[in-house]
Amino acid sequence: MAFIGYISRTEHFSAAHRLHSPHLSDAENLETFGKCNHPGGHGHNYVLEIILRGPIDEKNGMVANIADLKRWIKDSVLDHVDHRNLDRDIAFFATRPSTTENLAAFVWMRLCQVMPEGMLSKVIVWETPKNKVIFTGEGVAAKDIEECTV
Repeated sequence: MAFIGYISRTEHFSAAHRLHSPHLSDAENLETFGKCNHPGGHGHNYVLEIILRGPIDEKNGMVANIADLKRWIKDSVLDHVDHRNLDRDIAFFATRPSTTENLAAFVWMRLCQVMPEGMLSKVIVWETPKNKVIFTGEGVAAKDIEECTV
């Protein structure tokens, strides 16, 4: 039986957004999101941590090759969100607010499109040094992953 291990990769990106839900009135959006609902938007220097879980390969001693993980993150996520406006540039946010929770779900689904099934354990997104979201894929269906586009 193989040992089970975890590996983690941390990346940084900058993005702008406006917290605004198409399902709420302008007054409800302002009440819910406060200054983060400003029509001009605002930005963050996000920190993204991806954690993989899996058996440690007996031949190479790895859960996954870090070079592969770096490429998956860059190609599926960073190339689409870094120095972008999440609301304007990412189709996923056309129908939902660009909260950190939804951003973490977006990252999860994008990575699931390119990674071996069952390997992704957690997506952690820090919006600020004090605020982070942890997403483990609960509630995500195969259809959601297929339809998650940029």
